[in-house]
Amino acid sequence: MSIVVSNISKSYGTQQVLKNVNFSIGEGEVVGFLGPNGAGKTTTMRILTGSVDYEEGSVKICGNEVKSNPMETKKNIGYLPEQNPLYPDMYVKEYLLFVADIYKLGKEKLARVDEIIDLVGLRPEYKKKIGQLSKGYRQRVGLAQALIHNPKVLILDEPTTGLDPNQLVEIRNLIKEVGKNRTVLFSTHIMQEIEAVCNRVIIINKGEIVADYPDITQLINRSENQFQIEVEFLNKVEKLPMESIVLANTADHKTFVISAQNDIRQEIFDFAIATNNKILTMRMAERKMEEIFRELTK
Repeated sequence: MSIVVSNISKSYGTQQVLKNVNFSIGEGEVVGFLGPNGAGKTTTMRILTGSVDYEEGSVKICGNEVKSNPMETKKNIGYLPEQNPLYPDMYVKEYLLFVADIYKLGKEKLARVDEIIDLVGLRPEYKKKIGQLSKGYRQRVGLAQALIHNPKVLILDEPTTGLDPNQLVEIRNLIKEVGKNRTVLFSTHIMQEIEAVCNRVIIINKGEIVADYPDITQLINRSENQFQIEVEFLNKVEKLPMESIVLANTADHKTFVISAQNDIRQEIFDFAIATNNKILTMRMAERKMEEIFRELTK
């Protein structure tokens, strides 16, 4: 396993922010780390990178314990924090050469910097100062510094915050591309990010892991009332007799969104026939990620 977290806890003063957190991530996985603001995402990621200590438990990166082998674990980690720490007065290539020196790439640094500039799509802007770049290109520089030493594990803390729609798509595609041959832990509180980028999702709330879905479709299909049906009748319906929950209906009581534990479409047809009504439209309604998120973190 590339990342193994076992029973870690963390407190700031009297406030406990992590409570016996456990999860492991294998090589080649792109994992969404999902949770509301203040849930413990950033603290967990800082612990993984060795920048924040933890009171209890164990954290291993590529087999090395973070506490006892800090330098070895950092060699295997590329980290992009939420607040991208760049030097705005440095030129893009100058900054990446500076980072390459920190990682002691030696003779390889020139070739590696040129390679990484092409990999993250910085070639059109690499002669500019970082302060002259758009937010999207600054995020690319942040990804470049995280990838410069070719780490096995990439940790990204909300890397798409503040980007416009075009930049969002570009950065998402870039993360998917670089994640093909390394482990990626991707923090966000945006539902669409999970669907667009990740193949697995871990959800944290109030410092505890509340869900871990190895397949993103398991999260989307999760529900005690899994079936949601939208139906429009020709005539007004005062009450639906079948066992279900009406999530929404129009003022004229003709269109309903219904949630049920079973597929009740046949019952709806039978009800329409029995009441001499007609069904104009009926379809299975897709569950929204926001709704699932609220269920898990309420």
